Amino acid sequence: MQYIDYYKILGVPRSADVKTIKKAYKKLARQYHPDLNPGSKEAEKKFKEINEAYEVLGNEENRKKYDKYGKDWQYADEIEKAKKQAESRSYGKRHYTYTGFEDAGAFSDFFEAMFGSGASGFNTAHSDVPFKGADYQAELELTLTDVFREHKKTLTVNGKKIRITIPAGVEDGQVIRIKGHGAPGTNGGPKGDLYIRFHIVNNTSFVRKGADLYLNKELDLYKAVLGGDVYINTLGGKVKVKVKPGTQNGTTIKIKGKGMPVYKRKNSFGDLYVTYHIRIPSHLTKEEKTLFEKLAALRPS
Repeated sequence: MQYIDYYKILGVPRSADVKTIKKAYKKLARQYHPDLNPGSKEAEKKFKEINEAYEVLGNEENRKKYDKYGKDWQYADEIEKAKKQAESRSYGKRHYTYTGFEDAGAFSDFFEAMFGSGASGFNTAHSDVPFKGADYQAELELTLTDVFREHKKTLTVNGKKIRITIPAGVEDGQVIRIKGHGAPGTNGGPKGDLYIRFHIVNNTSFVRKGADLYLNKELDLYKAVLGGDVYINTLGGKVKVKVKPGTQNGTTIKIKGKGMPVYKRKNSFGDLYVTYHIRIPSHLTKEEKTLFEKLAALRPS
């Protein structure tokens, strides 16, 4: 396996934090996206390289393995296991003492010594040890109304279409695992997994905090003073709410069970909190102004 400098591909230093890596990935992914570069083989190749780089550097565990083992990062767990075995086992007349890989090439050298000349990592004719395939990382952008209900979506991963079920209530930044949809295993090993990170775009007037939703609602002065019924939009449809007479500006009410679905808890919902903002009438007619003056005179000072 040829060594690929993923940091160079994304144009970030090795000291870059997660936010910087994500920002660089998004910028390059937009620049080289096949939809924006129709028919360009170069852009298609670059787009695949960018995604491959982010699959590694965008995942904390994968990045640690890559920083330590370079091109052989996918076999980090197996390397550690083999290291322990190599410290205490003899092979024929030779005894191997392992003190740590100082560079990416050391992995191949180490196993060449163990399995014989011509060995190159684990993927050789001299080794029949099965290894799990690499995990894939992907991002999926959805709207708040998308995740109000469970739904199915078709994704294209490495040229293959897969249909997944997205549970209701998924939150921004949440990661879910789709088992067995990563890279093929080696020597009959299982496939890796697909990890999907969700980016939820709020396309509503609600503010989301966990499973609860918050909404500002204008209330006319007369309704606030006299009380009555108002209709409030929720993600599940309109609901009728009674306004108490004498409702003050800034009053917040709770509408139970009209928030977001709670992730993977069937028939469980957060609440909707509505804050009233009283609208003061302007451009009064002469008659309206006279009536307000009469009302003011009736109120004790």
